[in-house]
Amino acid sequence: MTVTVRFAPSPTGHLHIGNLRTALFNWLFARREGGRFVLRFDDTDRERSRREYADMIETDLAWIGISPDLVVRQSERLALYEAAAERLRAAGLLYPCYETPDELDRKRKRLAARNLPPVYGREALRLTEAERAALAAEGRRPHWRFLLPNFGDDPFFPTRTEIHWDDLIRGPQTVDLASLSDPVLVREDGSFLYTLPSIVDDGDLGVTHVIRGDDHVTNTGVQAAIFAALGLTVPRFGHHNLLTALGGEGLSKRSGALSLKSLREEGYEPMAVASLAVLVGHAGAIEAMPDLASLGERLAFDEVSASSSKFDPAELDRLNAEIVHGLDYPAVADRLAAIGVPPEQAPTFWDVVRGNCAKVGDVAQWVPVVFGDEVPTPDLSEEDQAMVRTARDLLPAGEIDAGTWRAWTGAVKEATGRKGKALFMPLRLAITGVDHGPELAGLLPLIGRERLLSRLG
Repeated sequence: MTVTVRFAPSPTGHLHIGNLRTALFNWLFARREGGRFVLRFDDTDRERSRREYADMIETDLAWIGISPDLVVRQSERLALYEAAAERLRAAGLLYPCYETPDELDRKRKRLAARNLPPVYGREALRLTEAERAALAAEGRRPHWRFLLPNFGDDPFFPTRTEIHWDDLIRGPQTVDLASLSDPVLVREDGSFLYTLPSIVDDGDLGVTHVIRGDDHVTNTGVQAAIFAALGLTVPRFGHHNLLTALGGEGLSKRSGALSLKSLREEGYEPMAVASLAVLVGHAGAIEAMPDLASLGERLAFDEVSASSSKFDPAELDRLNAEIVHGLDYPAVADRLAAIGVPPEQAPTFWDVVRGNCAKVGDVAQWVPVVFGDEVPTPDLSEEDQAMVRTARDLLPAGEIDAGTWRAWTGAVKEATGRKGKALFMPLRLAITGVDHGPELAGLLPLIGRERLLSRLG
């Protein structure tokens, strides 16, 4: 058996880091098992699905390093779902219901007032052909529900019917079908909700493992029953915990919160995003992994927390800085060139400034500091100005190299009696215009004698 998994986003917005968690759990599992990863666009929602969102989803996944083995679109497979729906109708397992949303809402409220669970009572099964014809004459169009196998001889008297499975992540799970309403599979306009197309595709594409968020645990019981009704093999299921924002609110594609597009545009490294998406809520330290293969080695389903995990942007910043500090020049050469770093000095420049960059784009703030003709004039006291003038006179002759800073400050210290911050800070301010930054021993050769003397007055 070839392991086959699927990631099935709806192209109704941008992927966020919570969606990426699901994609990576599937991708890493498939690669570890030598299996296939299917990207399936659940785009049967005609009003909200957009091709541009689907294209961006593929771009986002490619940025992370995920390349699907197969891409399918449900909008191109409608005939398969129609055929499955007809099979269920013919078997008496898909029945028409004529209640409006308002009528269903009132029923739920009446049940709640009686402290009863809001389970649909299958009233539509009691309708005669004449009553259905009368409702249709009123202009009502039916939605279609799947009749759950949770009863003996009489569908109006459900009995406890347990669906069991050994969840890849959560371990043994049980869902009682008697506690659930018959799910709507087809809307009034004939379009399909998520459930039936998903099951048909899983069967048709040979999906062996379904790994998804734990908000689908209850759905699994329903879907197992529909798999059986269609004569399809039930996949192995795994449900991981969800990510929330720090305030506890859920992430949403439509809100754009923590979207991969925005994180990419803000300059985060893909492995920082991937590492946090997988390792938050996972046993062990959250650390920046060098590549997806290493991340896959860390992933252990039995070490994933059962409760939701909060996404902390500060953790992402930490991981990103860790990755950036370890990047060699070839990995950033194109980005430095785009920022305007002189190519002949770019390798040395990157080695000097990367420790002060949380993102590669942060090098932009050091370009004028190093290569600019002028820097902001510091507000120095008269005593500090005098010390800087003395330092200018003591600048060693010859080429400025990695040893210049130490020899120079040693001479200034001897001449002025200054040391520590009183010595170094006025020089840093005069040379760079800022009170922090990379080691001046590394910056001085890049700044060069002419710019250095100009800045010292």
